[in-house]
Amino acid sequence: MDLNLKGKTALITGGSKGIGKAVAEALLAEGASVTLVARDAVQLKIAQTELQSGTTGKVDILPADLGSDTGRAALTDAIGTPDILVNNAGAIRGGSLGDINMTDWRSDWNLKVFGYIHLCQLLLPKMAARGSGTILNIIGMAGRVNRASYISGSAANAALIAFTQALGADAQKQGLRVFGINPSLTLTDRMADLMKRRAETELGDASRWQEMVQPDSFPYRRPADPGEVGALACMLVSPRVTYLNGTVIDIDGGGRWTGP
Repeated sequence: MDLNLKGKTALITGGSKGIGKAVAEALLAEGASVTLVARDAVQLKIAQTELQSGTTGKVDILPADLGSDTGRAALTDAIGTPDILVNNAGAIRGGSLGDINMTDWRSDWNLKVFGYIHLCQLLLPKMAARGSGTILNIIGMAGRVNRASYISGSAANAALIAFTQALGADAQKQGLRVFGINPSLTLTDRMADLMKRRAETELGDASRWQEMVQPDSFPYRRPADPGEVGALACMLVSPRVTYLNGTVIDIDGGGRWTGP
């Protein structure tokens, strides 16, 4: 099926690795052009080289600090108005209420929560003036399945789910679409690095990190793959499903209903 994405432009935050990079790869395969944004200029260049080698699509990169108002404003000043905005940048640290100081709460929320909100605030009016545009927020299952041990992430994701639904309800009046995806734990570089640290601590050998991924803890006996999230994102932003709006789709293998 042709997803009618050829010639479309997409801005992907947190696009240098993991889910963001997987979304970029899927869009490029459908003929779209992408601009990847992240803080790490070196990693962005690596991602650009890797993605460009597998496609004839255009891959631009732009280092930016998305954890500040000025950084986000500078980003939107530096680019045109994309057809598709994929908000993906941000990782919120784990811990219970007493484990996380207020500086860390603010730092994490400034990047993910206020980062998503602000980029929508900056770009949605431009999309509306043009008469078309799609915004996809990559959020996370912690917003549905709340845990005290991940209290900041649970609260942040729940807020972004509500924000996405409310914004989509209004955006349809302008012919725009806003929706989200909630991935469960996904085998990204970040997850692998965490498992490597655990393997080094518990087994004395970081190379045995895959032993830390317990199959019985996951639906289908494995975590989600970034490519699966990327493929879903690509399908959903397609003009073929323009009635999809104001909702957030869970991709967790059904684990919400089977987990502890």
